[in-house]
Amino acid sequence: MSETTPNGPGPVAGRSPAFTTLLVVVGLEALALVVVTVALLVELLVAPASSIASAIALVVLAAIAATWLVAMFLGLRNHRSWVRSGIIVWQVLQGALAIGAFQGVFRVAWVGWVLLIPALVGLTLVLSRPITAALVPRGQRDD
Repeated sequence: MSETTPNGPGPVAGRSPAFTTLLVVVGLEALALVVVTVALLVELLVAPASSIASAIALVVLAAIAATWLVAMFLGLRNHRSWVRSGIIVWQVLQGALAIGAFQGVFRVAWVGWVLLIPALVGLTLVLSRPITAALVPRGQRDD
């Protein structure tokens, strides 16, 4: 019996290399942000913070961003068209963080490159023709 529900994930066999690469990039970014959120939470619990309110706010914002990025990964994996805008916004924000790492008070160039390279790859891929074609809603496809 075949799956015919409209909410089921798209076909896995038809994924292009660009789609798979974007899926890996977004997945690694989501995983990294989850790890950062957990590290911030552990640091909040074990290390004295100069401002407890700021530390809590940072953990909450990191958790919200991690949840958002995991949702983008799951939506991309299921070929949902709504993920393009969210992925574009995330890549732009990540690029802005990278620029801050290059020119901030505490300059750490390698952190800037670690943030900038996946952001540029993700932005390029999400705007590419194979990804755009893969994320067209099922009712509007020409196949």
